[in-house]
Amino acid sequence: MIDFQPAGFGQKSVQTSLGTLVYYTQTRAPWSLKAGRPTVVFLHSLGGGASAYEWSKVYPAIAATHQIIAPDLMGWGESSHPARRYRIEDYLLSLSEFLQMLPDPVTLVAASWTGALAVRLANQLPEKIRSLFLTCPSGFNDFGTGAGRRLPAPIINTPLLDQVIYALGATNEFAVRNFLEQFLFAKRDRISPEIVAAYLASAQQPNADYAALAFLRGDLYFDLAQDLPQLAVPTAVVWGARSQFTPLSLGRRLAALSSQVQQFHIVDDTGVLPQLEQPSVVAGLLVGWLKNNL
Repeated sequence: MIDFQPAGFGQKSVQTSLGTLVYYTQTRAPWSLKAGRPTVVFLHSLGGGASAYEWSKVYPAIAATHQIIAPDLMGWGESSHPARRYRIEDYLLSLSEFLQMLPDPVTLVAASWTGALAVRLANQLPEKIRSLFLTCPSGFNDFGTGAGRRLPAPIINTPLLDQVIYALGATNEFAVRNFLEQFLFAKRDRISPEIVAAYLASAQQPNADYAALAFLRGDLYFDLAQDLPQLAVPTAVVWGARSQFTPLSLGRRLAALSSQVQQFHIVDDTGVLPQLEQPSVVAGLLVGWLKNNL
């Protein structure tokens, strides 16, 4: 996936108890490699073909002043793909271990389901997380209402059939473009060939179906509304006005649960991934947030 990273970014990795976690960071010009800069960790959302690429149009905006850390989550991108039925605890464990390896508290930038997970991480590791910047955060079972499953449970839980569904729905160019058009983007003309290629490259990794199917089945869903009242770090939320499954009304309702949600921005005419569909807008909002939360 290094082919889809901005100039000056390279790939590194660390070992966690679940395997190798690959991440992207500044490794060469035009970026300074001076130590001591504030660290910002970017977590991509889940869904067929997701990877750190999702944030790659945003983090160059702060690469001159901040240390960027953008991992491929376990089971996605070029990180390890253990052949297992993934659980929420797997992601909490691998990311907790990763954050503990970083020397200083970080700003955590995360999207959709990982935005919700970031809230839980902040509650568990308040000493490691300085602030949160989240786009459309949702546990996909918020207020006890499932939001994300698109196929009947008996079908997606049938062995072999679930793998066929993944192969047909995520591992060819037509399927990837259709997924992006129908579910993630508000405007299809914003989907570039590069975006399709990056998603396809991630979706075609060996054993990529395990993590994707765990999310599709609902194995990873939880109620973010239960975590937000305990949130103790400053948080900004950005919401795509045309986000599917997690509508703007849900975002407003969730944000109202915590006094730590200090900013709530709406990006018009945008779906669930404003960082990929309108990256310049999200980058501007992030720059402003970091300026006021150091």
